[in-house]
Formats: sequence, C-alpha cells, structure tokens
Amino acid sequence: MPAADTGASTTVGADAAHVPAADSRMTPGGPGYHRMSLALFLAGVATFALLYSTQALLPLVSRDFGVTASAASWTVSGATGALALFVLPMSALSERFGRRTVMTASLAVAVSVGLLVPFAPSLGALIALRAVQGAALAGLPASATAYLAEEVSPKALITAIGLFVAGNSVGGMSGRVITGWVAQEWGWRVSVGTIGAIAVACAVAFRLLLPAPRHFRPGSLRPRLLAGTVRDHLANPLLRRLYAIGALFMMVFGGVYTVIGYRLTEEPFGLPQGIIGSIFLVYLVGTVSASAAGRLVGRLGRRGALYLAAGTTTTGLLLSLASELTLVLLGLVLITAGFFAGHAVASSAVSHTAKQGRAQASALYQSAYYIGSSTGSTLGAVAFRAGGWTGTVGMGVVAVLGVVTITLLGSRAARTERRPATA
Repeated sequence: MPAADTGASTTVGADAAHVPAADSRMTPGGPGYHRMSLALFLAGVATFALLYSTQALLPLVSRDFGVTASAASWTVSGATGALALFVLPMSALSERFGRRTVMTASLAVAVSVGLLVPFAPSLGALIALRAVQGAALAGLPASATAYLAEEVSPKALITAIGLFVAGNSVGGMSGRVITGWVAQEWGWRVSVGTIGAIAVACAVAFRLLLPAPRHFRPGSLRPRLLAGTVRDHLANPLLRRLYAIGALFMMVFGGVYTVIGYRLTEEPFGLPQGIIGSIFLVYLVGTVSASAAGRLVGRLGRRGALYLAAGTTTTGLLLSLASELTLVLLGLVLITAGFFAGHAVASSAVSHTAKQGRAQASALYQSAYYIGSSTGSTLGAVAFRAGGWTGTVGMGVVAVLGVVTITLLGSRAARTERRPATA
C-alpha cells in the first residue's frame, strides 16, 4: 500500500529521507551488518533492562520506603510515561544531530542515572530519577529504527528491526528476572545497581560497534516544520493503522504481564514469588519470534504476518484460562511470541512507509506503543478485579480483535487503491 505523499522539502528531516542506491546500504553478510546488528541488539537490551528494572522489585521498594504498592508502581510508570512524552522531541533531535549521536547521548545519560538509582534516599527521589532515565531512553527506539531505515537495504530492514526488538525482549526479561534473584539475596538497591552495571557495558559496546552513518542528512529543528511532519504522518491512513496496531498489541501484553503474578499466587497454583519472577524467561520466545518477523513477512506478506501474530496471541490467551500450570505457561509462550512478532512487523512497516521524517514516524509509533502499555496495565488490572483472570483475558481478546479489524480495513483499502490503477 503506498504511503501518502508528505510533500515537502519543508518537512523536518526531508534531507534525511534521501534514499541512496539499494546496493550502497548494508545487507546481511555485507560489511558492517553484523557489527550494526549486535550494536543495536545491545542497545535494546540496555534500554528495556533499565526501563523495567524496578518492576519485579515493587514489594521490596514498598517495604523499604513504607509505601503502598500503587505508590511504588510509579517507579515503573514514571519511566515509561516519560519515555512516551519525550520520544517525539528526541526523534527531532536525531533528525538534526544524527541517529548515532542521539542514541549514544541517550544511553550515556540513562546509564549514568542508573548508577545513581540505588542511592535514592526517598521514593520521590527514586521516581524522579526513573523519570529522567525514561526521558533519556526515549532517544533510542525512534532513532534506532530511523537509522536502520537509512542504512540497511529495504529487503533486510524487517530482519534488522526484528533483531533490535529481540534485544528489547532480552532486556525486558533480564530487567525482571535478574533483579528478582539478586534482590532475594542482597536487596533491591544492589539489584538495580547490577542492572545499571550491565547497561554500562552494553552502552560502551554499542558505541564501539555501531558503524558511522553513511546516508544521514541533517534536517531542521524548527517547531513549525516538526509540527508539519507530525501532521503529515497522522494524515497517512496506513501509518495511523500501524500506530493503532502497535498500541493494541501492547495493551494485551501489558495487561497480561501486569496481572499474571496475581493469577499465579492464587489457587490452584500458589507459586512462590521467586518462581513467578522466573516466568519472565518466556521473553526468550519473543527474541525468536521478533527475529523471525522478516521471514514471516517474506512468506505471508505484512498483513498475513499480522493475522498470524493475532491468531497466536488469541490462542495463548484462551489457553491461559486453563487450571493446569503447563497450559497456562504454554499460553504465555504463545501470547509472547504473537506480541513480539506483531510488534516487529508493525514497527518495521512504519519505517518502510515513512519516506520523510522517519524518526518522527517511528516516534509516533513508540508513543502509541507506550500509551498502549499504560492503558493495558490499567485495564488489565481493572478487569482482573471485576472478573478475575477471565476478565483480563476478555480485555486482551477484544484488543486482538481490534488488530484483526484494522488489518482487514487495510486489506480493503489496498484493494480499493489497486482498482483505479488496473482500470
């Protein structure tokens, strides 16, 4: 489906949208490709490990500061909320100063703050540090996908973005699993300090490995032009659909993983907290499914891959209703695989669709994605309180039906656009 014409030499980042000859971009096996893939994989690990480093530690944070669980949860939502708020401004900076520069600066600030987090004297100070960390991390997601869109050949783009998303899944997993086990022995402060040290190592390796950009051209920082770019992206029906799909997939994922701990502590399971923390090892499935997104699109097309991701997620939600632990875990595997595959397909399609202002297009996707996360966490908890796990699953199924409906609308729009061309 063709992207809407954003027109304009007046658009922010128009020079950055310069499309070089395909054979001048990186391809699998070509010079710099493996270094680039590893660098962005490590950036994804650092980003999500830091972003969710306190999620598995909330009971310990509550106990240490003498606060309620809802108050302690702001150490997570403060970071994700700041990321959603700052991702668009940070993407504009990347259009002016370069993708690699902004990603490097963002990681440097985020890991520096991460080393201060263990010494927070109060909950307010901890939330403030986490918000700064989230705002800094906002420079990574949109800049990374824009970098890939400019430096990687179109045929390899989905696979390259899939590897970055795979790094997200590994980081999200380690940010929960490692912190849980370290905190069990040495407390939450040592635990988040450990994640901070791991993130420092990832940031240094990222900067040493990432090849210098060859196809970036700086754009303008003028707010009027930025607003025009954002308006053009939001006027593009395909981009709007992709933003909604990313938000809906993340609603399911956020809702499930916010509530699953409560589900598994109750009967008939009654699992201890340490074992529940290890459930996040399921994220490794996301690493595989995100990395395979390129092959799925090659075989099924983008919409076919989205249908498969939605079907996999729905099957997992229904399986998780079982009272047998094995079936519940299988359900989580399928939910995770479907979510990461759908996310990789949608986010790569955004970068492919936006011919100008790619960083802003990716930033809008990331904003929708994290809004979906916050909304899903809230609605998932409300549904669980009202109807138990069945209520949370029902919320998830409705969100997946939204993905399918939007994808069907995209198929109809594509057929409508082809008819005049054929005539």
